Amino acid sequence: MSKRILIADDSVLMRMMISDCLEEDGWEVVAQASDGQQAIDLYRQHRPDATTMDIVMPGTDGIFALRKIREFDPEARVVVVSALNQTKMISEAIRSGAYDFIPKPFMPEQLTQTMNACVNSAVAV
Repeated sequence: MSKRILIADDSVLMRMMISDCLEEDGWEVVAQASDGQQAIDLYRQHRPDATTMDIVMPGTDGIFALRKIREFDPEARVVVVSALNQTKMISEAIRSGAYDFIPKPFMPEQLTQTMNACVNSAVAV
């Protein structure tokens, strides 16, 4: 049975890169969001096994979306994938319930290993 993923990033190219990488590893991309509000709505609709979340997106940002998703589902598994490699933002994402942080650009192996570890780990609530 494939693992189901929601990809949230305002860059179409980045969504395609993440999608291609994870599909090669056996994941099923159930939805893609281009902003935080869409990510929240699509998470509620699809209840994926995991989510990748960019931080900087138009409208609702990734940190707010992460918090709302975790309020809706405390066991939601979210990995932040962002070019914002600032310690403050990384720690904010982790405090908000992110499983891990992957800086862009990423190596495909790093993404697949982190996402697989994310769905195979116990969620801290």
